[in-house]
Amino acid sequence: MSKKLVIVESPTKAKTISGYLGSDYEVEASVGHIRDLPQKGQAIDIQNNFEPKWEVKNKEQVSKLRKLLKNADTLYLATDLDREGEAISVHLFQEFWSEINKNSIPVYRLRTPEITKTAIKTAFDDAILWAPNGDSSGIPGEVKPVFEAYLARRILDRLYGFELSPVLWRKVKQGLSAGRVQSVAVRLLVEREREIRAFSTESSFKTKAIFKTKNDKSISSQLEKILKNKDEAYKFLET
Repeated sequence: MSKKLVIVESPTKAKTISGYLGSDYEVEASVGHIRDLPQKGQAIDIQNNFEPKWEVKNKEQVSKLRKLLKNADTLYLATDLDREGEAISVHLFQEFWSEINKNSIPVYRLRTPEITKTAIKTAFDDAILWAPNGDSSGIPGEVKPVFEAYLARRILDRLYGFELSPVLWRKVKQGLSAGRVQSVAVRLLVEREREIRAFSTESSFKTKAIFKTKNDKSISSQLEKILKNKDEAYKFLET
C-alpha cells in the first residue's frame, strides 16, 4: 500500500511528527545534508557558470529514503525554514528526481515553524507544490532565493579556501583554513593596521578656564576649538 513520505532533518523531529500523523504517512529523517562538495579538490566548475559538483554524504540514509520513496504516492519535504533547510530540500528533490519523474510523484514543500500538532496541520493545508516542469533542477519561487544564497556561500567558501588555505599552511600554520568570512575579516584587519602605521602624530592644545562668581563659586569651562600649536594657544590667551 502506497504511503505519503515526509522527510524532515532530524530523527527526533521525525518521531514527533510521526505521532501527529496517521498510518498513511511515513516520516523519515535526512539526518542533515545528504549532499556536499567533495572534501578534496576545488569541486567548482569555473568555466561552466561556477557549477558545483556534489557528492552524496550519507549513502546509507539516502538508500533508505530511496526505498521508502518507491512505495510513496506523494513526497513532502519538511526540512527547516532556514538557508540550510531549504538547501537540504533542494538536494533531496534533485537526488530523487529520477524516481519522482518516473513515477509521477507530486512533491510538496512543508513549512513548519514549530513542531506542534496545530502547526503541522497548518503546514499541510498550506503546502507549496514543487512544480518541476520536467526539470530536475526545478525549484519553487519561494525557495530559490534562499537556495541561491546557500550556493553563493558554499561556492565562495570553496573558491577562497581552495586558493588561500595552502598559503596559510606554508606561511602561518598547518591546518588553518580560509574562507569567505575569515578572508574578509583578515583584509579589514590588514587595512586598519596600515591606516594605524601610516598615521602621523600631531600635537594640539586645549584651553581651559576657571571663573569665579560673585558668591565665590568656581565654574570650569573649556574652549570647544582645538588649537593647532603652542603659539596659537598663547595668542588666544593673550587676547
